Amino acid sequence: MDTAFVLGGGGVLGAHEVGMLRALDEAGIRPDVVLGTSIGALNGAVLAADPDEAVKRLTALWASDVVRTAFAGSWVARLSTLAKTGTHLHSAGPLRRLLAETIPMARIEELAVPFQCVAASVERAAAHWFTGGPLVDAVLASCAVPGLLPPVRVGGEHFFDGGLVHSIPVGRAVRLGARRVFVLHVGRIERPLRVPERPWEVGMVAFEIARRHRFAEEMANLPDGVEVHVMPAGAPEPVSPWRYRDMSLIAAYVERAYRASSRYLALEGRMND
Repeated sequence: MDTAFVLGGGGVLGAHEVGMLRALDEAGIRPDVVLGTSIGALNGAVLAADPDEAVKRLTALWASDVVRTAFAGSWVARLSTLAKTGTHLHSAGPLRRLLAETIPMARIEELAVPFQCVAASVERAAAHWFTGGPLVDAVLASCAVPGLLPPVRVGGEHFFDGGLVHSIPVGRAVRLGARRVFVLHVGRIERPLRVPERPWEVGMVAFEIARRHRFAEEMANLPDGVEVHVMPAGAPEPVSPWRYRDMSLIAAYVERAYRASSRYLALEGRMND
C-alpha cells in the first residue's frame, strides 16, 4: 500500500474531490489504498470500485444532483420527517438506493482497490473503521450526518458521520504503511477560521476547530520517509449549513479544484525532475 488517497468529509463541497481526482488521473497517479470519510467515503468507494472509470462516473454522479437525491424532499416533507422521528430531517432510503445503483459491488472486499471508511460509533463513542463487509452499509454509516440522516445500524451498533471522529484520516494511511499520501479535502482547511459573529456560526466554528486540530496534529507528527501531498481546492467560499442541498456551484467546485490541483502536480513534477 505504497500510495494512499485520503478523501475527507464536507457534504456538497465534496465535489472539489472530483476535480482533484481528475488532476491525479491525468498525472497518472493511482492509489494502492483508498480511505474515506463522509462524502469522501462515497467518492472513495466509487474510485475504489473502478479507478479507470472513476472520474467519469463521479462527474456524471455529481452532475445528476447527487446531494439533492441523498437529501430529497421539500421543506414540508423534511419537517414531517422530523416530526415523526424527532431526530432527523431525511430518510436514509434515497441515499441507500443511490449507493446501490452506483456501485455494483456488494462487499468492500470485492472492490478493485483496497478501501476503508470511518464512522462514529454511538454506543462506544469511538471511531470505527469498516475494512470489510457490506459496502453500502459502511458508506451510509460514514455519511450519516447527525440531524440530517438517522444513525445507521450495523452489527448491533449505531453509527453517525465519520467526520465527527476523523475528518481527514492521514494517520490511518500512515499506519497502514503508505509512504506517499494524497489528501483530497473539500477546501475548508485552506481558509483561516474567524471568530463567530452570529449565533449559528458558533457551533460551526467549534466543530471546525475539532476537525482541523486532529488533521494538523497528524501532519505535524508524520514519520520520516512519508510524503504527503495536500491537494489544493482553490480556497472555496464558505457555505452556509442551511444550504447543504445547494447544487448551483458544483461545476465550479470541480473545475476550480481541478485547475488548482493540476498546477500543483505540474509544479511538483518540475521540482522532482
